[in-house]
Order: sequence, then structure tokens, then C-alpha cells
Amino acid sequence: MQVLLAALSVSPAAPLRGRRGTRARIIAAAQDLFATRGIRGVGIDELITRSGVAKATFYRHFRSKDVLILACLQGWGRARAAIAEAARASGKSGREALLALFDTLDGMFRQGKAPGALEQVIIEMGPEHPFAQEAARQLDTTLQQIEEIAAEAGIDDPEGVACTLQALICGAVVAAVEGDAQAAAHAKRMASALPSLMDERDAGPDP
Repeated sequence: MQVLLAALSVSPAAPLRGRRGTRARIIAAAQDLFATRGIRGVGIDELITRSGVAKATFYRHFRSKDVLILACLQGWGRARAAIAEAARASGKSGREALLALFDTLDGMFRQGKAPGALEQVIIEMGPEHPFAQEAARQLDTTLQQIEEIAAEAGIDDPEGVACTLQALICGAVVAAVEGDAQAAAHAKRMASALPSLMDERDAGPDP
């Protein structure tokens, strides 16, 4: 377990553009396979074949399947972080900045760029597995980003709201993988109904 986690601190050098492109191609192929079939269901030979590289080239970039998996998880984590970054960059404020999370997610789904299968990894591997723990860490990073946006929006309970929105995002990702093209829109409607995110017009008159 410690060996797997230690690999996170290793950043393979890629001084040439061609090497970076090869590494990215291997990761993209692996992410596609892992997202559709799971980590356990994909072997090293298939990863090499799908990547379209020679075995020696594969191992020059990734000394094992485990190291490649960790790189995939980190890439998925960056895709999750991009959701919050895009919401911040949208120019919206208050509740609209938080709801923009789901607009970004919807745009990713429509472009066929689902932000990774981190939830699936946790379910497949079990919460104690190093891969599941790394997936959870990547999700925690996004959770913190959402909490910061909620705090900036003046939400009374930014931590609670962030947890709820994170749960809706995770649910939307899983639903999208299962074929729900409207998953992000459904999640946005549920988020809009949260008391802390309702504006005065949504809330209606006091009883």
C-alpha cells in the first residue's frame, strides 16, 4: 500500500513534446477503459494495445499498471477541480456561482467529457484500498473548492452546502455514466431547491 501511495510523489520527466503526447495518449486510453470496465477488468496488455504504443514505450512512461492508475486518478481529479474553477471564472456571484457548477458539468457531459469515474473507483475497490483513498482525496479537493465558493457567496453554512452540492455532482456523474443525458440539469434543479440557495422569489412570502 505504501509503495502505491509513494508513487504519487513521482512526476516522470517528459522534456520533449513527443514524450508528453505519448504519456497523455496512454492516460487517455486507460481512463476510457477504466471508466467503462473498471480497474480490475482491464489488463496491462489491453492497456498497451489500446494506447497504440510499444510495450517498451509504455513501461518507459509507466513502470506498472498501478502507477498508470494513480496518474489516471490525478487526471480525473484535475477535471473535477476544473468544474469549480470554471464556476469561479463565470463572473457569477452568490447562489448563481454555485449553480454554475452544474452548468459546467452539463457542458462537459454534452461534449462527452465526463469528469472522471472517481466514485466508481471507490465503489469497485472498497474505501480502504489505496486507489479508493486517492480517489477520495481528489474529491476532497473539489469539496474544499466548493466550500470556498459558498463562503464567498455569503452562505450561512458553507461546509454543509458544499457537502450537499458535492453529493449532487457525484450522483450526476454516476447517472451520466449510466446514460442519463440530463443528469446535470436534474442535479441543478435539486440544488436550486435547497433553502440556502433559494432567492427571495423562490422562497415565496413568509407564512
